[in-house]
Amino acid sequence: MQMPFCWDRSPAQAPENHIAINGTVVVSCHFGLSVPGKTTTLRLFSSTQIDHNTGKGRLSAEAPLRGGKKTNHGRGKTSTMTYQVTLFVDTEFGTPGAIVVKNGLKNDQFFLRYVQLELPEDRRIHFECNSWVFPYKKTNSDGIFFINTSYLPDKTPEALQLLREEELRSLRGNGRGERKDWERIYEYDYYNDLGNPDKEDHIRPVLGGTATYPYPRRCRTGRALFKKDGMTETRKHMINLDFYIPPDERFNPMKLAEVLTLAVQAVTHFVIPESRALFHGNISSFKSFDQLRRDLYSKPQQPVVEGVVMDKLKTSVPSQKTYKQVSKMVRETPVKFPIPQVIEHDPEAWRTDEEFAREMLAGLNPVVIKRLDVFPPVSSGGKKSSITSAHIEGQLEGRTVEKAIEQNRLYILDHHDYLMPYLRRINTLGVCIYASRTLLFLKDDSTLKPVVIELSLPSDDGGDDEISRIFLPASNGIDGHLWQLAKAHVSVNDSGYHQLISHWLFTHATVEPFIIATKRQLSAMHPVNKLLEPHFKDNMQINTLARSILLSAGGILERTMYPGKYAMEMSSAIYSEWRFTEQSLPNELIKRGVASKDPNGGVILHIEDCPYAVDGLDVWRAIEARVQSYYTH
Repeated sequence: MQMPFCWDRSPAQAPENHIAINGTVVVSCHFGLSVPGKTTTLRLFSSTQIDHNTGKGRLSAEAPLRGGKKTNHGRGKTSTMTYQVTLFVDTEFGTPGAIVVKNGLKNDQFFLRYVQLELPEDRRIHFECNSWVFPYKKTNSDGIFFINTSYLPDKTPEALQLLREEELRSLRGNGRGERKDWERIYEYDYYNDLGNPDKEDHIRPVLGGTATYPYPRRCRTGRALFKKDGMTETRKHMINLDFYIPPDERFNPMKLAEVLTLAVQAVTHFVIPESRALFHGNISSFKSFDQLRRDLYSKPQQPVVEGVVMDKLKTSVPSQKTYKQVSKMVRETPVKFPIPQVIEHDPEAWRTDEEFAREMLAGLNPVVIKRLDVFPPVSSGGKKSSITSAHIEGQLEGRTVEKAIEQNRLYILDHHDYLMPYLRRINTLGVCIYASRTLLFLKDDSTLKPVVIELSLPSDDGGDDEISRIFLPASNGIDGHLWQLAKAHVSVNDSGYHQLISHWLFTHATVEPFIIATKRQLSAMHPVNKLLEPHFKDNMQINTLARSILLSAGGILERTMYPGKYAMEMSSAIYSEWRFTEQSLPNELIKRGVASKDPNGGVILHIEDCPYAVDGLDVWRAIEARVQSYYTH
């Protein structure tokens, strides 16, 4: 890895009929990143004057970088190197619209943050780059960066139009071959890298591209394929960084070190101990919840296990300095969980029905509960629930079921339909999971209370029939213990749905195709590209790491969540019901029946004390106003 350097080279005098454009070039240099060499040069494309031989803007002569001074930039005071450059252009060159950066190093890339040019008459032009520049020897092409000004396609200066079109074509690729680290190519692919067909217990279906297993598409990596099925991509490490994603989607070194530290801690403190506990069978019962709290919130250090994981990490990280930084951060930031407020003040508060119901609206997964409009609940296959009016009418504050439904007072947390087709297979994995339906009543004080829980299993005869059992609120005796266990099963369903569906599938996976489409179709100069770019940041690399560490066969998700090896397959079935037009928050709340349309164009909440909806709508309205204003402009 090249060390930072400093050299002095004063700019030459401007040739006759030429003017000098002075520039500042800033590159990142923390964590042992390379910095430009003496052979790195810049050129300018004009945005106002066309070279009629090429149809592109006029191109200046090359100019080398000068100097090299250590600096700090940004809120985090990131360590940088700042260089000077002087470019000579003839007096008819016009206004620069793009810069061309040629990395003359033999092997090392550098991270270019920005370039700023000083023009005559105190004009200044900024190029926000935030991109890797790879050696010309590898890429056989220069890095091109456009001026920060936004242009719609039909408003793009004629001198920049061909450059804009060429950039988009290069980003789209040709769909063939293995991707190289330095290639900026955004192509679509399926989730074909989760399993390993060479290991019987690690065979997983390819997700995406079929009606059987629909899934959002991901970015193609073009890795070597297993010969066995010709479709599955290879993976090499427990914590795998040996994958391709477009360079501009990669973490900066500081972010990479933070994420790797979390990954090491996750594997060290959760995956390996969990696996050992499973093998030794010592998690089938808890001696006390006090012990559980001690294990969770004051986990002891495990230096031996940590060392094993760090050794495996060493083969994957991009540089020794990054590895040392991760090792330091792992030592200095042990895993700690703050004790949740609800049990910090009252260790038994989690047991209450009030807290159980509160978390439907303000807890981990407030996006499943919906208004009940048909009683008894009916599955997608037409089977009626075994819940009857007699089970709940005594808990509705004097109302009949029909009246409670009419007044928008009955709600359901439904983890039944998507689970039932998988329960037989899931429960052969050594767990005991039920499909659950929980009915809740909206009281006069705008809080919910659970009134009944139904737990269901497939029948023993292998048919479509179900075995269901009803549990009613109770605080004492056997019925009280059964009610607590029923709530525990509901919480397991809800937590698993949050991790696999609400978080992974509906937050991370569904966004990746939009990132790819934006990069392929909207130039860096497009105003909508600029609007979306901050919201896409780091998502693609997070998703790639997730496929390697969390979602793959035998990964963290399969080891710690009840669907086990059927988790991703089950998420595919749920994705088949996903519709883009239902994802705006107002539409989503209306679909679930927790809100209805306001005649004035807004929404009316049926549950006043619903933090997710109340706070979420404030955020939604702010974003909507901002986007509409930007789009109109």
